[in-house]
Amino acid sequence: MTTLPSRERLAAQRVLVVGDVMLDRYWHGAVERISPEAPVPVVRIEREEERLGGAANVALNVRTLGARVTLLTVVGNDEPARRLRELLHERDIATALREDKQLYTIVKLRVIGRAQQLLRVDFENEPDHEALGEMLDDFAAQLPQHDVVLFSDYGKGGLTHIPRMIELARAAGKPVLVDPKGSDYQRYAGASIITPNRGELAQVAGAWKGEAELLKKVDALRADIAVGAVLLTRSEEGMTLFDASGVTHEPARAREVFDVTGAGDTVIATLAVLTGAGMPLPEAMRLANKAGGIVVGKFGTATVSYDELAA
Repeated sequence: MTTLPSRERLAAQRVLVVGDVMLDRYWHGAVERISPEAPVPVVRIEREEERLGGAANVALNVRTLGARVTLLTVVGNDEPARRLRELLHERDIATALREDKQLYTIVKLRVIGRAQQLLRVDFENEPDHEALGEMLDDFAAQLPQHDVVLFSDYGKGGLTHIPRMIELARAAGKPVLVDPKGSDYQRYAGASIITPNRGELAQVAGAWKGEAELLKKVDALRADIAVGAVLLTRSEEGMTLFDASGVTHEPARAREVFDVTGAGDTVIATLAVLTGAGMPLPEAMRLANKAGGIVVGKFGTATVSYDELAA
């Protein structure tokens, strides 16, 4: 039986979250007819909702578990950025936000009818390199005040300087967790833990047939990029940890899957808080797996509380 550390132990943790942030907007409505203009449903919007997305959702998950958190990122000078600032402040998340006047703060707008997502519209562009360079200075300034560093890479361009950031964090003796994206994992060289899902790992290491081939591919990847551990999240198959002590597998815990949006955010946030609190990685993985199982039973980007995890 894995025992959750005390609230006081988690409250003492200071996590620095760095990555791509977004504002998740949900338009909920009723669908009663098909449009006469095209064969598409007409949604009469009845309710609008806004939530923290991307790295901001990771930071919210850290804070919901009771740890202290600072979010470092680049945003635009626009209405979504102002709304993000308000939501972050309301949820007691400390921020170090660089502003790029040319950037559209990422918005993911989801149109929901009859409890189903009918459409998603994304608003985004890439941040300016000067703003990203300044973010590196902010990172160096924030690093001494935090115990754990968590990178949430959504492939939106906000982590251009991640190799240097990992180098600084490791030189300072801080554990580094990365939720990776894309096919270039050399960017994450030296990280303590990376948490790819099946599709992300296959994109880098190639497809595998059976557990023996998977182990060979992950061992080769770990050696190639000098990461301490790979935590492979496998949806209905649970998750598998590959580290120096071998392979540890944990079966899926979800009783009913409602929405997988943001489940990876919850898993890595839980892992960061628990390993920061001194919990061994295999035990932290079991609780992170449980947290992921809880959050997929909720709608949209969601979080897990200390009480839910302790239950």
